[in-house]
Amino acid sequence: MPDLLPDIPAGTQMVLVFFGLMALRLPVAFALGLSALFAMWKIGFGFDLAGDLIATGITKYALLAIPFFILAGTLMGSLGIAERMIRFFRILVGRLPGGMGLVGTVVCLFWGAVSGSGPASVAAIGPMVIKGMEDDGYPRAYAAGLVCTGAALSIVIPPSIGLVIYGVIAETSISQLFIAAILPGLFMGIAMLAALPFAGRTRSATLDTLSPDPYRGESYLRALWRSFRESFWGLMTPLVILGGIYSGIFTPTEAALVATVYALGVGAFAYRTLTLRNLYDALGDAAASSAVVMLVVAYASLFGWVVTVEDLVGTYSEALLSISDRPWVILSVIMVILLVSGMFMDPVTVMFISLPILMPVVRELGWDPVWFGVLVMVNLAIGLITPPVGINLYVAANVTRLSIERVARGALPFLVLSLLGLAVIAAVPRLSLIFVEWLR
Repeated sequence: MPDLLPDIPAGTQMVLVFFGLMALRLPVAFALGLSALFAMWKIGFGFDLAGDLIATGITKYALLAIPFFILAGTLMGSLGIAERMIRFFRILVGRLPGGMGLVGTVVCLFWGAVSGSGPASVAAIGPMVIKGMEDDGYPRAYAAGLVCTGAALSIVIPPSIGLVIYGVIAETSISQLFIAAILPGLFMGIAMLAALPFAGRTRSATLDTLSPDPYRGESYLRALWRSFRESFWGLMTPLVILGGIYSGIFTPTEAALVATVYALGVGAFAYRTLTLRNLYDALGDAAASSAVVMLVVAYASLFGWVVTVEDLVGTYSEALLSISDRPWVILSVIMVILLVSGMFMDPVTVMFISLPILMPVVRELGWDPVWFGVLVMVNLAIGLITPPVGINLYVAANVTRLSIERVARGALPFLVLSLLGLAVIAAVPRLSLIFVEWLR
């Protein structure tokens, strides 16, 4: 077989093949695996090495957090925990300016501390929040855009699957990453509220329109108390997960298992909604979602091995450092790369491809890897709502039965505000590090 690219190193050929396969719309995991196998063949290594590399890549203790956090979020959606929380927040803040827009933002932020996955959050809470916003006079496309953006922050607000993967790749404390992401995640959520006055809302909320049927006609305080009592165990979820991590009772990986057991306990004993059928459905959905992520992780280990052997890390990181002697210029270039990558690939793939190259640059310039991790997550969260391959947009389009173009237009005001928020987080590292510095 003739060598079509004789003067290009095998590692660079691998990258070109990967993007070529992506352009042919091959699934990301297989594009990673096939391009890596192609490079291994070019270098002259036997394919029998591939199995060992894949096994080494996925047998990392911290990665156990991924399937269990996904399962915990799926269970809380299927067992009615999410529905009860939405009822509570609808009554608590629904009559404030913004109505269900404010409720949707709060619910998305709160759910981010439960699920850790953007697309899963859209699927779990999207139908209920979007319907409530429509009832409150918001256009459906705008409501879908709000949910897409708020759910994207699930990979920023701890516990975040993205931060777990970043911590594994960058060899950085996952607990510190979780702590550092709290304020930036809340800041990004609050920034979303600036778009509410421009929604073209047709009417304002009243207690009767916001109260679900069980509370309709009751006074505000009575409805609030009843909804709080009924949603109490669900509202305790972030406190159990994050409180256990930050107090040192369990690690972030163990917290994923605790969250799963807690969800099962609430469904079985507190709400009595756990049945064999919805347990089976939740396990099936979580297994499918976990398999997608872990398949990318598995094949990314092959890709990363070639990157190391071919010294693409050194080559590309030196190229980045040679762009300018001003760190802010290099940071701007990195953020543009991450934003553009997020437009075409999911966050897990982007991290496995880019972080081995970017982390030497981070160390060379003396940047805090914890702050950089939060910055990466915010970049990739924006990618979840950016066409053409913003995953959250497709999930919301499926939920609302709207075209992807209409959902993208609805998300545009939030996209602009998210970019402004990203600039603030990049310019003010202390926003991410203020709590971490107290603990160091």
